[in-house]
Amino acid sequence: MKKKLVVLSGAGVSAESGIKTFRDAGGLWEGHNVMEVASPEGWRKNPALVLDFYNKRRQQLFEVTPNKAHNIIVELENHFDVTVITQNVDDLHERAGSTNVLHLHGELLKARSVNNHYDIIEWTTDIYEGDLHTDGHQLRPHIVWFGEAVPAIEPAIKIMEKADYLIVIGTSLQVYPAAGLIDFAKPHVTIYYVDPNPTQIPNLRNKLEIFSVLGSEGMEMVKERLLSF
Repeated sequence: MKKKLVVLSGAGVSAESGIKTFRDAGGLWEGHNVMEVASPEGWRKNPALVLDFYNKRRQQLFEVTPNKAHNIIVELENHFDVTVITQNVDDLHERAGSTNVLHLHGELLKARSVNNHYDIIEWTTDIYEGDLHTDGHQLRPHIVWFGEAVPAIEPAIKIMEKADYLIVIGTSLQVYPAAGLIDFAKPHVTIYYVDPNPTQIPNLRNKLEIFSVLGSEGMEMVKERLLSF
């Protein structure tokens, strides 16, 4: 049986494809305060602004393509049982060919009713005020906003507990509960951390190997390391 490889990915992976990350802009995301466009309070205050913001993010997906880091993660499926747990809301892992992807924070190409967080539908075009779900309630992006529960965290914990190898790539490990997932890796599991600006990880019980480079370069290095075993 193939060893289980878990990849925890963040915005830095998509950044190489041209998708901007809000933390690289002093807390502003495309000129907006994050809480204006990524919180329940922002939605209640100005739903039109929030919808427009995500409409632009969704449109951008059709202008970008997966990069080398995404592709190497796919290549590793030839050697390992790979599961990607991603904080990203884009579909670049899937487009690259990853077959087992869990999105912690939702997906831009899906929408849901404001009345039912579990009634999720595929959605590839813009959403406007007045666009209703079949239940008669307003559609909203299928995105987990700041202050909302993360339904995927429990299955993500179960995946992490079974990892034989763990790659953390392109994440600041500052957003919880996602950042806490590494605590569920078994103590003997080595963590390969790929990020040009890696975060200090306090009280980590696992062996840690840091690759302070961009995702594409770092994934090439990690692949060589893993395949040498």
